[in-house]
Amino acid sequence: MYVIAVYDVGQKRVAKMLKLCRRYLNWIQNSVFEGEISEAKLLELKQEAMMIMDDEDDSLIIFKARQEKWLEKEIVGQERQNLDTFL
Repeated sequence: MYVIAVYDVGQKRVAKMLKLCRRYLNWIQNSVFEGEISEAKLLELKQEAMMIMDDEDDSLIIFKARQEKWLEKEIVGQERQNLDTFL
C-alpha cells in the first residue's frame, strides 16, 4: 500500500521520530513522509512510534491508498526532497 505519514511530536522527540520514519518511508517535507509499505511494516512503524510518542500531546496521522497511482500530488513552491535522484 502507499501511505503518507505526518507526525506532530514534542521538540525532545522530533529527532527520534524523524529517524524512525526514515527507516520505513521517504522524507518529503518537515514531519511528512510517503512511500510504499506492507501492512506488517506499517504495523511495526506504528508500534515503534507509540513507544516514542507522549499519548497526551503527540500524534501520527497516516493516510493510506492502495497504490500511488490513486493519489494525485501537486507541489506548489519548492519541493523539499526530490525522490527522482535516488537510484
